[in-house]
Amino acid sequence: MPLHKFPPATWEALKLKDGIHSRLPPHYLKSLTESRKPTPVHWVPHGAKYKMNPKTGQRERVQDVPILPYFPPEADKGLWGGEGWISGFRYANNDKLSARVKKTWKPQLFDRELYSEILDKKFNITVTIRTLDLIDAAYGFDFYILKTPKEDLNSKLGMDLKRAMLLRLAKRDSNLHPDDPAKREQIYDRYKEFVIPYEEAEWVGLTLEEAVEKQRLLEKKDPVPLFKVYAEELAQQLQSQELTEPLVVEQKH
Repeated sequence: MPLHKFPPATWEALKLKDGIHSRLPPHYLKSLTESRKPTPVHWVPHGAKYKMNPKTGQRERVQDVPILPYFPPEADKGLWGGEGWISGFRYANNDKLSARVKKTWKPQLFDRELYSEILDKKFNITVTIRTLDLIDAAYGFDFYILKTPKEDLNSKLGMDLKRAMLLRLAKRDSNLHPDDPAKREQIYDRYKEFVIPYEEAEWVGLTLEEAVEKQRLLEKKDPVPLFKVYAEELAQQLQSQELTEPLVVEQKH
């Protein structure tokens, strides 16, 4: 598909309709096209278009302007709970009459050891205080990972953990607590609401590049360069000619 004929803003969407991208599983393509706004973290939405002015009693129009944080690459290696870097300005010496200077507010990070009972493994993960509060509100690390949408996790590590948990639940294998079948069944039963087919679970959390590579390996279509094909055909033709043609010996007089 010649993308130069279309606006650049539509290239990503058009790319999914052509070539190997169009052959990706429908449930994965749906996860790419579905858009959901992340939960507000650094701002509080009004939730209404109008509000009453307490002084004048007049109805005034309000507008929700989200504060969009910046997520550095380190955020993909931890669980920041939706917190990121916020850039803005502050007044020098806390004096509103002084000049404004640029400032970046960063979340406070901690290294914590978190245990997953589905994977039966401990992970040393960089988190924020909000992440720990969300884990407590979800009644456990596994529930937090499984319940939280990708837009709120906003972490490659978080989505990799979710895929690993969903694969374990889908396989329902005996590698989890092999010496205690009763405990294993209890854990599987506790998270049964999150079980999805194995064919879907193995695609959860993959980036588009990872999904394309996975699809390519599934199709086993790794094209061989044409010059190698023609060179091999030529070599076979020459070899067959040498075997069929009789050997001619020139006699010298």
